[in-house]
Amino acid sequence: MDSKSKWNSKYKERMNNLKEPVPNPRLKKQSDYLKGGTALDLACGLGGNSLFLARLNYQVHAVDISDVAITYVRDQAEKDHLKIQAQVCDLTELNNTFWVNQTFDLVVISYYLDRALFPMMKNLIKVGGYFFMETFYQSTKAGNQGVSNQYKLNPKELLGEFKDWDVLFFEENEQEGVQTIFCQKR
Repeated sequence: MDSKSKWNSKYKERMNNLKEPVPNPRLKKQSDYLKGGTALDLACGLGGNSLFLARLNYQVHAVDISDVAITYVRDQAEKDHLKIQAQVCDLTELNNTFWVNQTFDLVVISYYLDRALFPMMKNLIKVGGYFFMETFYQSTKAGNQGVSNQYKLNPKELLGEFKDWDVLFFEENEQEGVQTIFCQKR
């Protein structure tokens, strides 16, 4: 099964039990910093982060490989009159991205890891803009989590990757096996 079909299937299943998508709780805790502007939500899924950011006055560009997820995000944005531009995009094909010549006040990535995106993300964020990322990492306590190690961060990897930025929040949650960073570009 290809990636698009796999994620379409997962999102169809999730939509059966979904009341409303919720934002990442650690992103939500950073809301004092989130004053609006432009945001890019990569691998947006069913749009919990996108909807949250749009309600905070961001013009959100939301992308995901799943057309099922993107249709859902578009429908929710239209229903709630939110400024979200949702687009199907395979993040493994970086030469086909619409945002290459744009800059953003905020870039968000939750539970998606492609290290090739890091240099591009750094260039897309305006000086004074923010980056939020949360995904799995190789925790000794969390076990396999059904995720291959190639899709998990190394311990403190995000701190090293963004060492030239102002790190406003960093956490490695051993029990969840999750690493989170919220940082500001200097």
